[in-house]
Amino acid sequence: MDAQPIRFLRGWRRQRGEPSLSEVHRSIPVSATDSSWRKAAVFVGPGYLVAVGYMDPGNWATSLAGGSKFGYSLLAVALVSNFMAVVLQALSARLAIGCDRDLAQACRDAYPKPVVIGLWLMAEVAIIATDIAEVIGTAIGLNLVFAIPLEIGIFITALDVFLILYIQRLGFRWIEALIITLLLVTAICFSIQIVLADPDWGAVLKGFVPTTQIVTNPDMLYLALSILGATVMPHNLYLHSGIIQTRAYGNLVTEKREALFFATLDSVLALTFALVVNASILILAAATFNKTGLLDVAELGEAHRLLAPLLGLAIAPTLFGIALLCCGINSTVTATLAGQIVMEGFLEIKVTPWLRRLISRAIAIIPATIAAIWFGESGTARLLILTQVVLSLQLSFAVFPLVMFTADKAKMGELVAPRWLVALAKLIAVVIVAFNVKLLIDLAITTP
Repeated sequence: MDAQPIRFLRGWRRQRGEPSLSEVHRSIPVSATDSSWRKAAVFVGPGYLVAVGYMDPGNWATSLAGGSKFGYSLLAVALVSNFMAVVLQALSARLAIGCDRDLAQACRDAYPKPVVIGLWLMAEVAIIATDIAEVIGTAIGLNLVFAIPLEIGIFITALDVFLILYIQRLGFRWIEALIITLLLVTAICFSIQIVLADPDWGAVLKGFVPTTQIVTNPDMLYLALSILGATVMPHNLYLHSGIIQTRAYGNLVTEKREALFFATLDSVLALTFALVVNASILILAAATFNKTGLLDVAELGEAHRLLAPLLGLAIAPTLFGIALLCCGINSTVTATLAGQIVMEGFLEIKVTPWLRRLISRAIAIIPATIAAIWFGESGTARLLILTQVVLSLQLSFAVFPLVMFTADKAKMGELVAPRWLVALAKLIAVVIVAFNVKLLIDLAITTP
């Protein structure tokens, strides 16, 4: 069986159409004669594009709030949330490699048209919410590093479309190189700040162990749910299942199994890196704000202003701003790709990347500009929280189809997910939805 190519599998309502991101589909060669190390190197990249989504401004806001209010206690929530993300992203890669479809294409080929249209609309809402968070994060980063007013910074973010178009012309590997470089800059910035903050490493290690206080303390539970709700985002599931197909890994079962192994390894390592960055934000907040009695720091601008006097070094706030700006630029690239995958996969509509980017960015700029002008920084902070709520609402519309597809042997063939992984994924899906519903209920109760 392993010597045979994987052909069209039963279980789909229709044949697979043209792949999304067709301009880069199978554009990165995978040589059968390469060593395992070289093959692993070829698959490095997609996981880091996915990891960007776990370091967006929404994550920054929740980690800052959690660290400043409860010290290191919520590190356990970040760890559990990251584990859930690893499982779901592994399923996303399995879906793409096993049936040569991204998640959007799989939904289109499996469900009736009215369901497909509904899922597409949900995915588009999630991408718009993500884009709003990127606009705000990038604008705040520009403000912190270059003192550019928020209103102007928001409009500057519209120019990123030209950067993305230029990089795409150079090849997909260049996009991955940009992402990884900016992620490394982010990590370096936080490493320096952590050293300056000198946290209690014993307390840090203890913070990764879950405690009953997380559930029994209503305020802690609220922030824990916020961290979870900001961690696993729907657009990443579409993104990963699309960009992993940039690798020309072949069609034999053995080749696909090997590709699945290296793709999973890439995403696990990348998401572990994302956990380190998210944990660093929380640790920094705990070691500076919580330690000095500042228990309600959640806004990015406020955190930036307080770092210099607390750490005793003028460069500390600049490092914070640079890291935020790098994350904002990275999120811009990945959201563009996710939007293209969603539109092409669900509807088979080919829209030029620059036009799609300008449309989605315009939709994001309008509410961000209103919030910045009318409410200032506090308004952008509230809008950040709102985007996380919207993403929480959309999550189940991506998670449940993903789990159902990868558990179906008629659709996945030899690469169907093992029963233990399916059971774990179903449990994670139910827990995520339950936690996000609880978060939404709490927000409804507490919002005046």
